[in-house]
Amino acid sequence: MKKYSALIILILFYFSSFSQKISIEQLKFNIDTLIKNQQGNFAVAFKDVQTGKTIFINEHEIFHAASTMKTPVLVEIYKQANEKKFSLSDSLIIKNEFKSIVDSSSFSLNPDDDSELDLYKHIGEKKSINDLTYLMITVSSNLSTNLLIELVNAKNVTQTMQQLGLKDLKVLRGVEDQKAYDKGLNNVITAYDLALLFEKIANGKAVNKTSCDAMIKILLDQKYNEIIPAKLASTVKVAHKTGWIKGINHDSGIVFLPDGRKYILVLLSKNTTDDKASIDAMANISLMIYNFVSSKN
Repeated sequence: MKKYSALIILILFYFSSFSQKISIEQLKFNIDTLIKNQQGNFAVAFKDVQTGKTIFINEHEIFHAASTMKTPVLVEIYKQANEKKFSLSDSLIIKNEFKSIVDSSSFSLNPDDDSELDLYKHIGEKKSINDLTYLMITVSSNLSTNLLIELVNAKNVTQTMQQLGLKDLKVLRGVEDQKAYDKGLNNVITAYDLALLFEKIANGKAVNKTSCDAMIKILLDQKYNEIIPAKLASTVKVAHKTGWIKGINHDSGIVFLPDGRKYILVLLSKNTTDDKASIDAMANISLMIYNFVSSKN
C-alpha cells in the first residue's frame, strides 16, 4: 500500500513541478511528503542564488560525510596553494601507507574498495598535486584523498570550514582508518553546511574568485551523476561531489542553467536499505527543484 501511495504522490509531484504557479512553500511540502514516503533519513538544502529563496529540510541533522568531505579538502588545497605553502604543480610520491589518527599505527587502502584503481599501479612514482586533486573529485579516488589530506592536514580543513561559517562539518581523517571508524571518529556533514560551502564557491568567496573558478571547473567534470544531474536536461551543468557507503548516498553542488542562473542543492540520505530507491527519490527531488527554478522566467 505504501508503494502504491508513494507512486500516486510522485505522479502528482510531476504535475505540480511543471506548473509555473507552484509556490516555494508548495514545493517544500511536495518534497517533504516524498521524503516521508521513503525508507531512511533524508536532508535537503536548496538556495536560488539569484532570488535568495531557500528550502531546508533536516538541514542541521548530522550525516556521515562519506566522500562529500572531499570538497572541503579541495577548498583547503586551493587555500594553502594561494598562501604559497605549495604549488599545485608540485608533485607527491604515491604511497599506500598512512597513519591512524587513533594511535599513529600504519594502515593501507584496499584497491577493491576504491573507485579509482590506476593510481595503485604507480606506487613509488610522483604525481602532481593538481592531478591528484582532479582524481579525488572527479572519480572520488580514496588514495589521492589520503595523500592530499596528509599534505594539508585534516585539522586545517576543519578550521578553514569553521572560519567560513560551517559549524557542524568536521574532517577528522582520511579514508579507511578502521581504528578511527571503530571509535566513532568520522568525518561528518550537514546539508546546511555543505550548501553554505558550495554557495561560497559559487560566489568566489571560499578562497578567491580565481581559485573558486578552478574548483568549479574540476567539479563540473564529476563522473558520478546518478543523483542531482540524473534527470535534468543535458544543457544543465552541475558542479558537484557525491558520496556513498553502505546505506548512505549523498550529492551536493551548484546547478548552472543555460540562461546563466544558478542554484545550490544538497541531498543527503542515511539508514537506507534500497540504494536504488533512495537515489531515484533524490534524483526526483532534484528534478522538481529544477522545474521550479527554470519555470521562473
